[in-house]
Amino acid sequence: MAAEVYVTGMGILSAIGNGVEENLYALLHKQPGISEIQMGKKRVKAGRIPLSDTELIKLLDVKQTPVSRTSLLGMAAAREAWGDNRLSPQLRTGLISATSVGGMDLTETFYADYMAKRPADFDVLVCHDSGTSAEHIAGYLGITGYINTLSTACSSGANAIMLGARLIQSGRLDRVLVGGTDALTQFTVQGFGSLMIYDSEWTRPFDDTRAGLNLGEGAAFLLLESQRSLEWSGNQPIGRVGGWGNSADAYHQTASSPDGKGAVLAMREALGSLSPADISYINAHGTGTPNNDGSESAALISVFGDTLPPFSSTKAYTGHTLAAAGAIEAVFSLLAIREGKVWPNLNFSNVIPDTGLVPVTEPESREVNAVLSNSFGFGGNNSSLVFTR
Repeated sequence: MAAEVYVTGMGILSAIGNGVEENLYALLHKQPGISEIQMGKKRVKAGRIPLSDTELIKLLDVKQTPVSRTSLLGMAAAREAWGDNRLSPQLRTGLISATSVGGMDLTETFYADYMAKRPADFDVLVCHDSGTSAEHIAGYLGITGYINTLSTACSSGANAIMLGARLIQSGRLDRVLVGGTDALTQFTVQGFGSLMIYDSEWTRPFDDTRAGLNLGEGAAFLLLESQRSLEWSGNQPIGRVGGWGNSADAYHQTASSPDGKGAVLAMREALGSLSPADISYINAHGTGTPNNDGSESAALISVFGDTLPPFSSTKAYTGHTLAAAGAIEAVFSLLAIREGKVWPNLNFSNVIPDTGLVPVTEPESREVNAVLSNSFGFGGNNSSLVFTR
C-alpha cells in the first residue's frame, strides 16, 4: 500500500487576498481581483496584487537584494504555508517551486534602461534565471536540503505538488514545501496578446461568448508531510494528496487537442482507484480561451459522462497565474473540502451548445470529500491532482 501524503499547511498571495483567509472571503463573496491596469504602453484586464516590491520587501523583512517580484510573492506564500514549523536534522525537508517568468520582471526594467542608454543595474540580471526564485524562497526559510525548480508552463504548480508527493511516497523526503509563483510581466501579457487569446474584457470561462484569458500574478504553497513527519511535528492534516496524473498529448505548441485526449489521460490517471462518482467537485483549468474550454469540456464529458459533479473555473477571480495557477487552485480545492463549499464560475451566462455544460455560478454548501484540480500547459503538458478529506 502506498504511503499517505498529508497536507498540513497552506499559503497564498493572489489578486483576491493576502493569505488563505482573505482569499476564502473573496471566494465566498464573489469578489474578483481583476481590474484594468497599465502594462507598458497598454491597458489590460489583469489580476495584480496591490503591494509594491518595496512594500513586500518591508513586509517580509528581506535583507538581501536584488530580489525579483516572483521571489517575493513566493516568499510570502511559502512563509504562510510553513507557519511555525522548525527545521530538524531528524526530518528530510525539501522545497519545490514552479515558475514561468522567473525574474523577468527585473530583466524587463534593466533592458528598457539599457536600450534607452539610461543607467542600467546589471546586478538584477542574477535574478533572471528561474531557479533563483526557488533558491531565494528556500534561503528565506532556511531550507538547505532538496531544492528544485519546475517550469512546464501552466501545469508547473500542479507538477511541483505531484513531484513532492512522489518524493514523500518513495521515502526520499519526510516533508516538502511545494507550489508556484509568477509575477505579471510585459512579456507574458504581450505574448498571449500575440496569440490573440488575451480578452480585452473580463474573462468568461466556459461561456459560449468567451474570447480569451486575463493574466494574473500570485503564489501558493502547500506543506506536504509523511506519516513519520506528522508524528514528529504534531501537525493536523488539512487533507491528503489522493492522486495525480500527467500526460503529454503533444497535439500543438500552444493548443489543446479538440477531443481533450491528453486531459482525459491525466484525469483518469489521477483518479486511480477512485471512481468518477467519488469526486465531489472539479476545479477546472478553465482559462476562458475558446480552445481550452472546449477541449476541457470534451474531456470532462469523456471521463464523467452523466455523473459530472459540480465544476467551475476560479480564474475569473485571480486571472490566469501561469506557473502559480496549479498551486493556487490546489489551495482553493483544499478550502472546498475544509469549508464544505464549491466555488462559483464568475461571468457565466451562455451555455456552449456543443457541450451543454453549466458550471457552478454561486457558492454552494455541500459535502466535499474529494476534489479534482486540473492544470493544462502549453505543448500538451496536462496534469490533474486529486485532494481528499
